[in-house]
Amino acid sequence: MPSMPPFSRSEKIEDYAVQCLPVIWREVRTKAADGIDIALAIGEIEATHQPPILEKDHAAATKNRRKHIIVVYFHGNGGSVPPRLPGLSSVLKLLQSSTPNSPRYTFVALSYRGFWTSRGRPSERGISLDASAALRYVNERFASDPDEEPSIVLWGQSIGAGVATSAAAAANSSSSSVPIKDAAVASKSIPIRGLLLETPFTSVKAMLLAIYPQKWLPYRYLHPFLRNHWDSKSALREIANASCRAPNLLILQAGNDELVPSTHSIELESVARELNIKTKRIEVNGALHHEAVMKRRGREETVDFLKGI
Repeated sequence: MPSMPPFSRSEKIEDYAVQCLPVIWREVRTKAADGIDIALAIGEIEATHQPPILEKDHAAATKNRRKHIIVVYFHGNGGSVPPRLPGLSSVLKLLQSSTPNSPRYTFVALSYRGFWTSRGRPSERGISLDASAALRYVNERFASDPDEEPSIVLWGQSIGAGVATSAAAAANSSSSSVPIKDAAVASKSIPIRGLLLETPFTSVKAMLLAIYPQKWLPYRYLHPFLRNHWDSKSALREIANASCRAPNLLILQAGNDELVPSTHSIELESVARELNIKTKRIEVNGALHHEAVMKRRGREETVDFLKGI
């Protein structure tokens, strides 16, 4: 629902800037493979001063490059990116460290086509192209710094968890490489080391059955006619079958989720463990569907997961 709540498409990053400090967010534009113009919000805390590298120290610096974790965020169904930035900033603030050569963290929040200031109309195929475009932007922007060792974490909330798992499966598949303009950058494609699923569901079909459990209702049989079929279980199997290393997985389950049954997170954990994907599931007590990271436990688990990448 791109236009819900009302005026969500006209919201601005500046409206939430004070709540986000000291994190600074800026909007950038990129294009999906079909030419649709999409928006990304890039957030960072201004880097602490790094002393210049002397020539005699260059070999040691190359060997001990600074870690750079880029978190690509995929939001849920309603609203737009700007109102989510204060919550993301609260996590980024806890990650900040003044220790010399401590990891650098950058957050990249994707606005799907038809949402916020992105053009086009949303669809599963189109949003998949948007996710690929976001990863292509990250690779072109951050892969070539010789002083850093970058890694990507995909973080999806609600339906965004389906987008994140599908994006990870596509990016890790040898037959679905993300096109990158610069051949030198393409040869240094940044690995996806983490997958964070916040209040996920197993698939759109499973959610349809959860919402309409009565067999006599016709709605539960409409799955073949839906436009979106996000299936995180199938995507996890694709990730496990890829030739590259599977990312670590954190599942954040809202203890009082009013939308997604708890069985969905439990089932995703079971599937991931069967596939030998390193997995941790956390139930955040008292949290509603959109509160898993607002609660202290969920926020701390998120920070610990990102620090462990």
